[in-house]
Amino acid sequence: MHRIGVIGDHNSALGFKAVGVDTFPCSNSEEARKRLGSLAKEGYAIIFITEGFAKDIREYMDKFKYRQLPAVIPIPGSDGSHGIGAEILKKSVERAVGADILYGGEKS
Repeated sequence: MHRIGVIGDHNSALGFKAVGVDTFPCSNSEEARKRLGSLAKEGYAIIFITEGFAKDIREYMDKFKYRQLPAVIPIPGSDGSHGIGAEILKKSVERAVGADILYGGEKS
């Protein structure tokens, strides 16, 4: 069975523990990058990462973009959304269908 993990600051990750998701609180972006790599090697299928860390390790996250697993998904953290998750989704849809069907060319 595939596992799901959450990487984020302590406050953001803690909420996921209540629903049985493996949580990995990190104190900085470098720690989050290392954790992402180790979770991928351990066979996690879905790895949620807070946008605060995702913005700092975006190049590293691109390494997983074309892999079947893990799906690395940025989510808003306790400090709110940075718009990174929506931007990545928009680019994925554009790549899949060849057009911006989400925002019609408007900035998200």
